[in-house]
Amino acid sequence: MVVGEACTGLEVVDLTERERPDVVLMDVRMPEMDGIEATRRICRSPAGAGTRILILTMFDLDAYVFAALRAGATGFLLKDTTPLEVLRAVEVVAGGEALLAPGVTRRLIDEFARVPPPETTPSAELATLTAREREVLVLVARGFTNAAVSDHLNVSPTTVKTHVGHLLSKLDVQTRAQLVMVAYESGLVERRSRR
Repeated sequence: MVVGEACTGLEVVDLTERERPDVVLMDVRMPEMDGIEATRRICRSPAGAGTRILILTMFDLDAYVFAALRAGATGFLLKDTTPLEVLRAVEVVAGGEALLAPGVTRRLIDEFARVPPPETTPSAELATLTAREREVLVLVARGFTNAAVSDHLNVSPTTVKTHVGHLLSKLDVQTRAQLVMVAYESGLVERRSRR
């Protein structure tokens, strides 16, 4: 069910705070405030805590992809995506999964493989994770869905969802995509070299 429509970034933020939708379908370029900043404000607001943001744009630029993910977006699609694919994407992100357009996913993986690993030690937040939470974080970073993690670890989907919730809270992030970034940036998951 559609609960609202907005024309500007400020309107999206206000409408989201008022209506608290499960999913916001966000454009990148809007008047008054762009979609990246609107995403950032929604994700940092207590009123936006349960809202997932799916970016839908015609701009296939890495800068937008990375900025959207860092701002807290759960998914990123291009406007040439069919209406049925957009509907499926909304269902996927509403279910708590991350979703990226296939070409965007390939470039994101290539970028992680290209950039040398950071010269940092694991963060203090990683030290607070249990062994099982670390295991779940590694699998999420490798692209496993909750169902796949459940099968791999032979635990219930509810248990996986609980672990993912703990990871989001302990690592102070809002989305699975941000969990992936933490796992790679901390060195918990190593980038594979390209050949």
